[in-house]
Amino acid sequence: MTALEVDLAGYLAVRRALGYTLARTEKLLAQFLLWLQERDRDVITTDLALEWATLPPARGSNWHAQRLGVIRVFAAYLHAVDPAHEVPPADLLPQRPRRAVPYLYTDRELLALMDATSVIPTPHRAATLRAVIGLLAVTGMRIGEAIRLDRNDIDHEHELLVVRDSKFGKSRELALHPSTLHELRRYLRRSDRPVPAEPTAAVFTSAAGTRLTYCNVHLAFKRTVGHAGLRPRSAACRPRPHDLRHTFAVNTVLDAYRCGADVQTRLPLLSTYLGHIHPGSTYWYLQAAPELLALAGEQLEEHLQGGGR
Repeated sequence: MTALEVDLAGYLAVRRALGYTLARTEKLLAQFLLWLQERDRDVITTDLALEWATLPPARGSNWHAQRLGVIRVFAAYLHAVDPAHEVPPADLLPQRPRRAVPYLYTDRELLALMDATSVIPTPHRAATLRAVIGLLAVTGMRIGEAIRLDRNDIDHEHELLVVRDSKFGKSRELALHPSTLHELRRYLRRSDRPVPAEPTAAVFTSAAGTRLTYCNVHLAFKRTVGHAGLRPRSAACRPRPHDLRHTFAVNTVLDAYRCGADVQTRLPLLSTYLGHIHPGSTYWYLQAAPELLALAGEQLEEHLQGGGR
C-alpha cells in the first residue's frame, strides 16, 4: 500500500465518521491514485488533478468538474499535513447548476396520480405503485427509504413507521395516521401478492415477489404521470417521485401558517421528520410556492403593523 493509499484510508475514515457514505468518492479517488502511481507521482498538483479530471469520456457538462471537486477536497485534507500537495482552485472548471426545480403537486394532482396507477396492467403492480405514492405523499420519505421498508418496520400498536439506517446512517420514527396504517395493512393482505422463490420481509414487492427496486418505481411512475395528464411546468420542473417529498415539506409549513402555529419552532421538527442532519437542508425543500409566500407575507405584514421589530 502506497503512502497516498494510506492517506486515502484515513481521509475516508474521518469523513465517514461524520456520516458521509462516499462510495463514489472512494471509487474515483482510488482510480486517481492508481493513475498517479502509473506515472510514478506521489504528490498531488493542480496540473495532475486537472489532467486526470478532464480525461474522457465526459458524461455531461459537469462531469469533469465533479471529478476535480472530489480531488480538491482530498487534496485540502492532505495539504493540511503536507503543504507539498496543491489544492486545485475552486473555479478552475466552472460547474453549471443543474439541480431540478421541484414540482409541487396539488391535492388534485396527487389524487389523479394515484388514480392513474390503473394504467399499470398487473393489479398487484398497480396497487404497489399506488401504495408507494400515497406513503411518500403523507410521510415525505425518500423513495429509497420506502423501498427498504420491512414488515417489522411498521409498528401498528404505536402507529409508527421505523426508517432504519438511512442517509448518513441515521434512523428515525415517523408517526402515521390511522388511515395510512389501514391502507398499508390492506396492501399487505392482498390475495394476489406474488410469492417469491425466496421469502422476503419487504413491504413493497415486484411482480416476481422480490423487493421493489428504484427502476421498477421510476418506470411505472413515468407511465402513470403521463396517464394522469401531468405536464412539465418548465424544462427544469418535471413531475418526479422525489417531488412528493418536496410537496410534503411545503404542505407542512403551509399547515403551520394556516393554523397560526409558530413556523420557526416547527422547522426543526420537520427537519428531524425528513431525516435531515441540518435545518439548512430543509430550506431547499421549502420552495417558493405561491401559497407559502402569500401566507408568509401576511404574517410579516401583521407583524409590522403591530409594531414588531
